[in-house]
Amino acid sequence: MEAAACRLRGTVLLLAAMVATAAVPAAAGEAKTPLLHAMFQDHAVLQRGQPVRVWGQAQPGQEVKVELAGKRARARAGDDGRWETQLPAMKAGGPYTLVASTADAKQTIADVLVGDVWLCSGQSNMELQVWRALDARSEIASASNDRIRLLTVPQAGSVVPQPTFSSPVQWRPVDSESVRDFSAACYFFARELQKTVDVPMGLVNAAWGGSRIQAWTSAPALRAAGGYDGELDVLARYAGDPVAAVGDWGSLWQRWWSSRPGVAAGDEPWDAQGKPTGDWRKAPAQLGAWEKWGVPALADFNGMVWYRTTIELTAAQAAQGAVLALGPADEIDMTWVNGRAVGSTYGAGPGREYTLPPGLLHEGANTVVVNVLDTYRDGGLGGPASVHALHFADGGRVPLDGQWSYRIVPPELGTPPRAPWQTAAGLSTLYNGMIAPLGRYGLRGALWYQGESNTFEHDRYADLLRALRKDWRSQFGADLPMLFVQLPNYGAPATRPGESDWASMRAAQRQVAGEDPRSGMVVAIDLGDRYDIHPSNKQELARRLARAARHVVYGEKLAATGPAPLSASRNGDAVVVEFGDVTDGLVAYGAEGPIGFELCGVDKGSCRYASAEIWNHRVTLRAPAAHEATRIRYCWADSPVCTLFDGAGLPAGPFELSIPPIPYDDHAR
Repeated sequence: MEAAACRLRGTVLLLAAMVATAAVPAAAGEAKTPLLHAMFQDHAVLQRGQPVRVWGQAQPGQEVKVELAGKRARARAGDDGRWETQLPAMKAGGPYTLVASTADAKQTIADVLVGDVWLCSGQSNMELQVWRALDARSEIASASNDRIRLLTVPQAGSVVPQPTFSSPVQWRPVDSESVRDFSAACYFFARELQKTVDVPMGLVNAAWGGSRIQAWTSAPALRAAGGYDGELDVLARYAGDPVAAVGDWGSLWQRWWSSRPGVAAGDEPWDAQGKPTGDWRKAPAQLGAWEKWGVPALADFNGMVWYRTTIELTAAQAAQGAVLALGPADEIDMTWVNGRAVGSTYGAGPGREYTLPPGLLHEGANTVVVNVLDTYRDGGLGGPASVHALHFADGGRVPLDGQWSYRIVPPELGTPPRAPWQTAAGLSTLYNGMIAPLGRYGLRGALWYQGESNTFEHDRYADLLRALRKDWRSQFGADLPMLFVQLPNYGAPATRPGESDWASMRAAQRQVAGEDPRSGMVVAIDLGDRYDIHPSNKQELARRLARAARHVVYGEKLAATGPAPLSASRNGDAVVVEFGDVTDGLVAYGAEGPIGFELCGVDKGSCRYASAEIWNHRVTLRAPAAHEATRIRYCWADSPVCTLFDGAGLPAGPFELSIPPIPYDDHAR
């Protein structure tokens, strides 16, 4: 009886609802396709203190109304359906509901907060997840903060700018599940910053391990920076005709090879005609990582190795359309068939598939040549040889399981150019696939943690970093603050002074951060791991990032980066370095005076370690022939031992500083 009564009441209520609905005009239903861009999802955080840009897609010509916390705005969709409008600036708060509607549809976004939004970008050290960080189990178990929201941009490269993401995204409040795979540096930064900036935080993580800075910079910005016109022309052609563009790229790559000092005239390993020059040897049938071949010269080799093999085809096979399928190559391949470039791909995980131009194959012997570049740990063309094959239009397959030969390239030839369409190593590819989709979403600032993949071109990095900063400010706002993480220490400590690409890269980072009041840099020279390029102590790194943000972004009067050199002067047979930005005095760990200082002459190889003594905010340096020194270096190595800190626990960062000459006094003669 009770169940029947419930069913009767339900029927009555349903009829009443139907009558009520019929008595009023039909309301707009929830849109089947979103009106709002994918950045606007449940749990989103919008930037406080600036007009809130909102955009999306609708039917061409439709009027779109937007409402948030009682504030309203309108827009009309253009011929392409895109619309954009602005809501007035708001103070931190929420949760609110964001509604976009047209005459026949609406979309409702719930639990929206207004606070500070940060873009966290770079390579693997920014990508490194909380589960890989120090004390990860405890960090994950205790994670619970509804006022920090996380959004991870899907990893995707593109040869042209994309209007939205390659796969669905969502904003997620911090809890043990959402934080586990999120960027540790980014999350810990917001958690630390929220201790003094008590507003909701939105974190957008767009990072890719091993990526170069050029991949994160738009094509127009790279053209303006100079030096990339040829590659960018190839990239533009690749968008419409990839097969032809690969051929163009092959010509550029080959010119690079032929221009290298030490490459003899006529040394063209890709050439299918005649006997190849150079020291070619038989490769093991299993191929795979060359470090495991038992060849002493390859046991710990990072650089380039050429591979070469031939494959016999019938006339019927050669006349068909074909695809060359290669197994994984760690980490970048450049591939030719019968002397023509057919493809180049970055990444050790996936195999390669290269469509061959019509007419390239012929009856009889066909030559396949692969150049593999490896820069870290294991390298080589995946094996066994049978995983590599030609696939034909009729479904046939011919494996490349004949004898492969190889040739080692001397490291002094340098690093080859990267194909511009490659994801992490290309030009503008990650900007197009991961930054462009963010549109002009409001940001409080950006964190940039990158540089390891550009150390080989440290002399260009300062200009490239300036170009990236200007580029992102053109998208997100001219006053966008940017905080850089300087490269940490990595590798075995040096036993004597020498040159260092990593040290030169750190100098470039310091230079660019120091020339702009809306930029800051944190020193991480003491946070690295000599055995792991991915140090796990992201909590201390985040503390320093938050401190830098408090100074650069929020205007707090505190030393942001630790002791910084101001000047150098001579004092008899000694040299004195004056430091600024010192909190609670200078201190040296583990010795009477700080370790890591060098006094140098003009020439390379002239640096000598110096003894150092602290007095107030000064460090006095002494060494044999100190009066002849023209410059000072501190912590100048890939993995230096640095012991100069201040009372706040912040290290003095690596630097090189000129010593002014003693003024010439004509009256002293």
